[in-house]
Amino acid sequence: MFPGSEWVACSAALAHYNMRNFDEAQALYEDLLTRDPARITGMDTYSNILFVKEAFAPLSHLAHRLAATDKYTPEACCVIGNYYSLKGNHERAVENFRRALRLSRHYLSAWTLMGHEYVEMKNAPAAIDAYRAAVSLNPRDYRAWYGLGQTYELLSMPYYALHYYRRAAMLRPSDPRMWCALGHCYESEGLRMPGLAVRCYRRAVAHGDREGIGLAKLA
Repeated sequence: MFPGSEWVACSAALAHYNMRNFDEAQALYEDLLTRDPARITGMDTYSNILFVKEAFAPLSHLAHRLAATDKYTPEACCVIGNYYSLKGNHERAVENFRRALRLSRHYLSAWTLMGHEYVEMKNAPAAIDAYRAAVSLNPRDYRAWYGLGQTYELLSMPYYALHYYRRAAMLRPSDPRMWCALGHCYESEGLRMPGLAVRCYRRAVAHGDREGIGLAKLA
């Protein structure tokens, strides 16, 4: 209907990203960059895809491109933060996510991504604060609920982890990762509920568990 609309293409790319169709989303974002090499909108999400794919060279190129275009935007800071995170430099990643938040306190992605970095740095209190800031901005941010579950699991507090994983699963009932996380939590030393764990792993498999975690647990 609007074949030349960049807004439609960007919206479609975001929809594919949310459905974890990363190849389709990446192709759309690359087409948008070809049309507008100075584009900033949506490039933070594009950098998340490159991060998940561990595509270091394209992510590095994107970070340098946005820094040259306008490094004083939340999106550019987010892309640069992802670049440093993929390099394993979590301190520099946090610096850039903090810079993004100084530019826009309501920039949801930076709160969630900063929480991920603090988890990597084993700084649980800071991770919890970042994730809670994210869900206060958007209670439907399943990534932040999931991050809270992971953090409390690392703290060996399975009942808290279970609560947050359930919140994430309610928001993403067709995402097998949520069910695998719940299954792992149910079978932990603190809970020991193998029956419920099996039910969760079965739901993960039913929803197309790409990584095969649920299937391996049921074998």
